[in-house]
Amino acid sequence: MVRADQFRNKEEYVHAVFSSIAHRYDLLNTTLSFNRDKYWRRFAVEQTGLVPGGKGLDVCCGTGMLALELAKVVGPGGHVIGLDFCENMLAKALLNIGRTPYEQVIELVQGNAIDLPFPDNAFDCATIGFALRNVSDIRKTIDEMRRVVKPGGRVVSVGLAKPGTPIFKQIYYLYFNHMVPVLGRLGIGLDGPYSWLPNSLKDFPHQSEIRDIFEDTGLIGACYHELTGGIVAVHMGEKRC
Repeated sequence: MVRADQFRNKEEYVHAVFSSIAHRYDLLNTTLSFNRDKYWRRFAVEQTGLVPGGKGLDVCCGTGMLALELAKVVGPGGHVIGLDFCENMLAKALLNIGRTPYEQVIELVQGNAIDLPFPDNAFDCATIGFALRNVSDIRKTIDEMRRVVKPGGRVVSVGLAKPGTPIFKQIYYLYFNHMVPVLGRLGIGLDGPYSWLPNSLKDFPHQSEIRDIFEDTGLIGACYHELTGGIVAVHMGEKRC
């Protein structure tokens, strides 16, 4: 069982959670989202402004699914770097990417979202998928993504959000808070890791507050799109030229 009180800080706990679920992460994401996760990632990539031959960064890349969507856009003449701090997730990403035609397009790097090991103005876009609520410092992560993007480039986040529509909201939270931990436990055979999912969203800022953080870091045109009834939000901001 993985419990938060076993670890010194959030970063250590998150590392342990994702290390324990890496082997089933993709299957459970697709199952628990009713196969909508693929659409959410594609929509996010559409907001990046990437073109063939471009260079993209996927922060907290996990098992590489969003990095693969970026690679489909940039093609063989482009380059995508996927960064994650969890060795098990990167190992799973390596397997996933190896089954595709994009093995030579995507490079995997171990590193921390709040201290990206890249120079300023290095990428055409930077993305983060379903991980902003897991980082130790949201503002620092977004600011680091802004730093490494070229002027005119975009920072894009896709992640779980807080729906506001009555009735739908109640049904969603009933499923999310009670059914997801049970289904997750059945899927990975461990108690604890998928309890992190609803718990991590409780203290996560509303999507309008995340937009404000985008603006506060200096990104212009910051906005967000709510998908699937508002259970997911895609944020976008552009670096000043």
